[in-house]
Amino acid sequence: METLQRVRSDARDKALNALRQLIDEVHSGRFPGLYLVITGTPAFYDGQQGVQRLAPLAQRLATDFTTDPRFDNPRAVQIRLPGFTEESLTGLGATIRDLYAEGSRSPDRIKQLADDAYLTDLARAVGGALGGKVGVAPRLYLKKLVGDVLDRIDQFPDFDPRTHYKLTVGSGDLTTTERNFAVPAPAASADDLELEL
Repeated sequence: METLQRVRSDARDKALNALRQLIDEVHSGRFPGLYLVITGTPAFYDGQQGVQRLAPLAQRLATDFTTDPRFDNPRAVQIRLPGFTEESLTGLGATIRDLYAEGSRSPDRIKQLADDAYLTDLARAVGGALGGKVGVAPRLYLKKLVGDVLDRIDQFPDFDPRTHYKLTVGSGDLTTTERNFAVPAPAASADDLELEL
């Protein structure tokens, strides 16, 4: 949806109208059981290059976010997604760990080695690799948790993440947004430093 803001105006108008038509069709019951989720930044919903460009669509998606976030209506047509905190990221990790353990060959071992304390340590480490910005870390956190930790615990009986795993975050692991927050690795020598002239 975000890319609609950057296309030619005629293509943008057609796409926004198609979105309005889809919303109307879903609301009318034409697609029973279909739940439509559209994600976008505030600029997409509130800016003149997005939803606001087509008044009928803006009316269908209008939601009042001036109230206290604690009282946001989860049934509203739009919901506010708060950023992740270390605590909520750890909670997400615990949910994923428990789901993973259900399908694992050794669920008790997974829950023991990837306990809540370890999940918190991993969340801190991933957040630290991104300059302390835990809010941009969920994708990377889950990728490292599942691919580097849970899979290895499940596959190798002698793997202990506290002993055998050290978080590494390379530029290939990061999206453009994450790269903007990443803490650069220290230079091995003075020759590795780039100077701006």
